[in-house]
Amino acid sequence: MYKIIPLAFLFIGLGLCAQDSNLEQDFQSIESKVIEWRRDIHQNPELSNREFKTAEKIAKHLKSLGLEVQTGVAHTGVVGLLKGDQPGKVVALRADIDALPVTERNDLPFKSTVTSEYLGKATGVMHACGHDTHTAILMGVAEVLSKNKDKIKGTVKFIFQPAEEGPPPGEEGGALLMVKEGVLQNPDVDAIFGLHINSQTPIGTLKYKPGGALASAQRFVINVRGKQTHGSQPWAGTDPIMISAKIIDALQTIISREAELTNEAAVISIGKITSGVRSNIIPESAELIGTIRTLDYDMQKFVNKRMEEMVPAIAKAYGGDATLEIFTSTAITFNDLDLTAKMAPTLEKVAGKENISIHKAITGAEDFSYFQEKVPGLFFFLGGMAPGTTEAFPHHTPDFKIDDSGLLLGVKAMTHLALDYLNM
Repeated sequence: MYKIIPLAFLFIGLGLCAQDSNLEQDFQSIESKVIEWRRDIHQNPELSNREFKTAEKIAKHLKSLGLEVQTGVAHTGVVGLLKGDQPGKVVALRADIDALPVTERNDLPFKSTVTSEYLGKATGVMHACGHDTHTAILMGVAEVLSKNKDKIKGTVKFIFQPAEEGPPPGEEGGALLMVKEGVLQNPDVDAIFGLHINSQTPIGTLKYKPGGALASAQRFVINVRGKQTHGSQPWAGTDPIMISAKIIDALQTIISREAELTNEAAVISIGKITSGVRSNIIPESAELIGTIRTLDYDMQKFVNKRMEEMVPAIAKAYGGDATLEIFTSTAITFNDLDLTAKMAPTLEKVAGKENISIHKAITGAEDFSYFQEKVPGLFFFLGGMAPGTTEAFPHHTPDFKIDDSGLLLGVKAMTHLALDYLNM
């Protein structure tokens, strides 16, 4: 039996097909540019709050597309505004642009050989977390959407954020400073989307998690004071290194014996210990620096409280004293439940339902969380691991590598998220 389709629906369907066809052509034509931009940015990385050339490259591109462009946001950030042909809501798309103090060990033809200084030490500089890909992807999204203003019902705000890895000590920066400077206002943003490429996830796939997706990160500093003495006469002094060892051991019991890990994961790690000058001198002091990762604010309060109780008490028990300072670096990256549910079909449409998965909570942190504290947001992961890879190196390492063929899916996902959200 033949089914009669009303002409109105037929024309709408034909219109949608034509729109999708036009978008697909734009996607295919932008891929080589995105790869070229990514490789250039990878070869010329810049540290947090020092992304001057990267920002200049971004701003020049956005201006060439006819966008309203603002520079110098949160030091080196760039914001572009694209108004559609129809009025509507405001959606923000974010990419981070900074690199890390890591010396690259890859043999890529566009390998970074840039060197700099970080915390007084000479170091290589490398996009060892994939921010070069995020930047190139969003530049590509801006070009595609600028060619399709007739499909935009509202406004798209492109946020190129510096210092996601954290500003240098003594400086402000990152998403927190962008929010403070009003990046989510004028015009007011209704929702925000962000992505992160992953070196250990196959290309062609996307991952997301409703609710708490990434952990809050806190930095802490413990200063231990003892009494200096000769290394041959420990009884004549108070050993701050021994006290530090006792503190480190005790802090791990907060996680292994006190935290209710069936609710959410938590981590306490010491990343740096500084003390002493010679093998035969028990020093007067020691400094411990570390990180706390929590996915629940009640858990965070509990961990902080127990550390504040333990640290001075342990030092006192061994004849010394100790102070603890805790600084919050990022909030919990929380994917708005309603927004995530509404946009999940878009991700499935772009990548195919079989290529979408829900990931478990991650103890890594993202300052995208500060945008999400102000407006509903969705942060998801993009596969960057090439087929046949036998060893995929993790982020923040000298051997970190991303396959360029995975970038186009990122362009498509961010483009369709913006268009679908604005047309809801």
